Amino acid sequence: MKPFHSMLDFDEARRRLLHAARAPTATQHLALLQAAGLTLANPVVSPINVPGFDNSAMDGYALAVGDFSALPEVFPVGQRIAAGQTGMPLQVNTAARIFTGAPTPPGCNAIVPQEHTSEQPGGVQLNRPVQPGQHIRHLGEDIAAGATVLTSGQRLGPQHLAMAASVGVATLTVFQRLQVGVLFTGDELTEPGQPLAPGAIYNSNRYAIVAMLHQLGCVVQDYGIVRDSALATREALARAAAENDVIITCGGVSVGEEDHVKAAVQVLGKLDLWQISMKPGKPLAYGTIGQADFIGLPGNPVSAFVTFMLLARPFLQKRMGMPDPGLQTLTATAGFDWPRPDKRREFLRVRFDPSAPGNGMLQRWGNQGSGVMSSIAWADGLVDIAPATIIRQGDQVRYIPLSSLLN
Repeated sequence: MKPFHSMLDFDEARRRLLHAARAPTATQHLALLQAAGLTLANPVVSPINVPGFDNSAMDGYALAVGDFSALPEVFPVGQRIAAGQTGMPLQVNTAARIFTGAPTPPGCNAIVPQEHTSEQPGGVQLNRPVQPGQHIRHLGEDIAAGATVLTSGQRLGPQHLAMAASVGVATLTVFQRLQVGVLFTGDELTEPGQPLAPGAIYNSNRYAIVAMLHQLGCVVQDYGIVRDSALATREALARAAAENDVIITCGGVSVGEEDHVKAAVQVLGKLDLWQISMKPGKPLAYGTIGQADFIGLPGNPVSAFVTFMLLARPFLQKRMGMPDPGLQTLTATAGFDWPRPDKRREFLRVRFDPSAPGNGMLQRWGNQGSGVMSSIAWADGLVDIAPATIIRQGDQVRYIPLSSLLN
């Protein structure tokens, strides 16, 4: 166990947390629409070719051209083929009226769009040159039979369900939803809608953490506010451990006399408390209670939000069977100075301003304190600053869009 007083590098903390995350094993077979938002456990292999036959990509005319260098003035039209129908073989230098998606008739070697033609007595005249094979979608052009169309570890969105449906797959093998219990500690916490007593604050962390868990597709059991009591904390954690795969708490993992979560986890299970060299979000706890994983987030709203996005979220994704994509960063131009470097790795709340000179710049929120929730509500990303690094306006910096951390 890492000593509590030491500072752990951010990347090392992330590596340790992901190393501790167990891959899921429990699966279930679900119909496509029931599988939305879950993680695919087995790859999907196409049993068919898509398309399953040569077909027209346009509304127009199917041609059987004998010599593309010597086209006849008029192609006689002998049949009409709609989607879902099959046509008769074409004779050389004849045509068939055809519609998008309809199978091309035997002998067809080009499709001409209807807007490139004009009707003439006895047939159709071409108004533009024709190339061999144009506007024909060939058998297996999109997907070949036996090809893997979806890989395991994919979180299933609408496009993935449509892909499975397009090859005729009606059910998918997915990992079961992750059960996450959340609780929030502190006598000072009050739920929105209730009057604030002297010294009390509203419990904003609940709404951030639960909403982010729902976005991930977790089943959330919300145990609400746990008062600052050693017995109440132990009882709440024991119940959450018995009913969930993962427990997440906010607050109570520091070293104060009223921080009961750390002591309760140590009594009920095992705890590794890390002081991480990052700002905001210095304290983070990981441990186990029975078969459940435990993650203790800091209590300050911005610290809880940032540590969840950067550390807890990838842990949960791995527990759900998804691969770790790493931090998705872009290079952007700083539109601000940051002349007072910290010894810790910093994550500044910023917003991209496309109207700034050049191709746009990042602007930062003025007050970067760990309790300033307005900075997160305003921001659209984070700037990742290495320890002891000064930023000058115009410098290129590492920008992490919030969309990559919340979607």
